Amino acid sequence: MAAGGAEEQEQRQLGRLSALSVYRWAAGDGRLERRRRRGTPLLAGGKRAKARPRRRGAGSGGLETEAPPPPRTAAVSPSRAERAKEQPRRGGAGGSGPETETPPHPLPLVPAPASRVERAKEQPRRGGTGSGDPETTPPSPLASAAPPSRLEGAEAPAGRPEAKRRGEDGGGVTELLLRLGRLEDSRQRAAELFRWLVAPVPPAEFLGRHWERAPLLVRRGDPRYYAGLFSTVDFDAALRGGEVHFGTHLDVTSYAEGVRETHNPSGRALPAVVWDFYQNGCSLRLLCPQAFSPAVWHFLSILQEHFGSMAGANTYLTPPGTQGFAPHYDDIEAFVLQLEGKKHWRVYSPRTDAEVLPQFSSANLTQAELGEPMLETVLEAGDLLYFPRGFIHQGNCLPDAHSLHITVSSYQRNSWGDLLEKLLPAALQMALEEDVEYRQGLPMDCLRYMGVTNSDTVDARRTAFVEKVQSLIKKLIDYAPIDAAVDQRAKSFLHDCLPPVLTQSEKAQSVYGFPARWQGGGPRDVDILMTKDTEVRLLRHGIIRLCNEEAGVMLYYTTENSRVYHKEEPKFLEIDPEYTDGIEFLLSSYPNHVSVNSLPCETLEDKISLATLLFEKGILTTKKPLVQV
Repeated sequence: MAAGGAEEQEQRQLGRLSALSVYRWAAGDGRLERRRRRGTPLLAGGKRAKARPRRRGAGSGGLETEAPPPPRTAAVSPSRAERAKEQPRRGGAGGSGPETETPPHPLPLVPAPASRVERAKEQPRRGGTGSGDPETTPPSPLASAAPPSRLEGAEAPAGRPEAKRRGEDGGGVTELLLRLGRLEDSRQRAAELFRWLVAPVPPAEFLGRHWERAPLLVRRGDPRYYAGLFSTVDFDAALRGGEVHFGTHLDVTSYAEGVRETHNPSGRALPAVVWDFYQNGCSLRLLCPQAFSPAVWHFLSILQEHFGSMAGANTYLTPPGTQGFAPHYDDIEAFVLQLEGKKHWRVYSPRTDAEVLPQFSSANLTQAELGEPMLETVLEAGDLLYFPRGFIHQGNCLPDAHSLHITVSSYQRNSWGDLLEKLLPAALQMALEEDVEYRQGLPMDCLRYMGVTNSDTVDARRTAFVEKVQSLIKKLIDYAPIDAAVDQRAKSFLHDCLPPVLTQSEKAQSVYGFPARWQGGGPRDVDILMTKDTEVRLLRHGIIRLCNEEAGVMLYYTTENSRVYHKEEPKFLEIDPEYTDGIEFLLSSYPNHVSVNSLPCETLEDKISLATLLFEKGILTTKKPLVQV
């Protein structure tokens, strides 16, 4: 009986706990006790975010109506800042990997709030972002007021007309994507999207003054510049879709008293639990939003062709007056697009030469390690902040508004050094196979005069040994398969890529709109009837890559990739060598259509076979639909 009573009491206590408190309770008494000794609870309270109907299917267009931004939380914990971790979650080395974290530390103990039912009884029902005055607590000194912009980089003035235009003819991202879809050349689409991203700064100026060099702040004075890209309504819809899982797709984070913590339960991220974390002061990071948002997918699938390197994204939703991430630097080029609300940012120059354009992200840093920021500003909806890899950054919400931003990232592990990591071993292997000088033995007595112990010894044998090594290294360049190494990087890039998003006309002229179906008791319109007069072209310029490998000639392509990073294995076709000229002809002819008969293959049968194969994989489109329905 006593045991049963204790169990009932425990259940009643759990009923009064928020999701954050339940997470801490499950982590163990020792964790909570350590946090009690630290003091300063993470206060609870606030309003729930407004729900939205289920998100649209992939490829749909049209601007959705956004709900008003989520209301401020009822209480604000002191001095929290957000660490915006830009890189998309990746599955292993070489990708936009997960952030580098120090092991979790205990959070301040949360006073057990009333259960959801009890809270409903104690306060009026809040309809979406409805009325009701929140409680107030003294704001933290850091977030007490929006500081003036402190900038050593460049700032694009909001007063310039270009800064206020929404993609030339209005409509935000939705209209922009429709306009880009009318351009025939995918390379031109990518260049135009990048120009829009950094506007009003000309792309050439951005690349010359800022890319990999210095931050850029663009104030546009247009809250709807990014309209249609992603919103809190879309965030809520992703949760209600039922496919978001903690850790895999969503991180729940906090940063208080210099301690950065992740509070991910296991399993599916259900709205009731996620929004309870949010109203208790936790930040929400949605990893891979392109898997849940057709607009983000479309946006990144175009932009990746401009970079020639994977374009990834994370979205960050932060409650008012809080901070979700510690200061750190990243290994990607970061474009922070402020979608809703506002956020206070501080950016710091790399502290040492070793931190300039680093290969890997940093661990969480302390405030004492930072010094003075070289840029300090408050981003508002429509603004852009770019900073290169290696620039330390942190962001926190002010007390009067939530923040939703998306960080678009690229150029992870895409440096000259990364190329050489692949190239030099291949060059050495070829040299060993082809040049006997690389296979000759070392001098028998070299251990007597070489090595650190002998580094200060003056010996003619040492001089001759060093000169021999230098000579072999210089000669190695003659064996370097530079083009093959670049092809292998391109192969990896195509595996990283998002699949293309098709316009309605592209769909009608590709296998994706082919009208094969079951009708009248059997399949109809199944045959793909290519003729010598059928006019074809590549769907996109950047969707294929020919690689000459040991196993044969491989054609890698992106049309069957997943929206989730590396969910699928690399997609490729083994191509007969006589078909390579035809594929190169299609690449050089793009974006023009060419007749099947003009493909440089030996026979008409080969020409039709190649065109049919590429059409079936979604790589080729026709000038007119093959079957009129």
